[in-house]
Amino acid sequence: MATKKTKKFTDELRNKSEAELNQALVDAKKELFNLHFQNATNQLDNTARIGEVKKNIARIKTVLSAKQKAEA
Repeated sequence: MATKKTKKFTDELRNKSEAELNQALVDAKKELFNLHFQNATNQLDNTARIGEVKKNIARIKTVLSAKQKAEA
């Protein structure tokens, strides 16, 4: 079951345009890269953040593909 935080995040994603979603995807991927880098150098305190960002990337991709299918 989705938490309130997750529901709010996905609702915000659905209200964004495709360009905004693409930018959010790029930003999330950059954050994931930085988290992996910090983890490799033992500078990352909250390793659970990696999983959260991966799930957010999947959520962004899901909303993006749904918007693209709706346009077609």
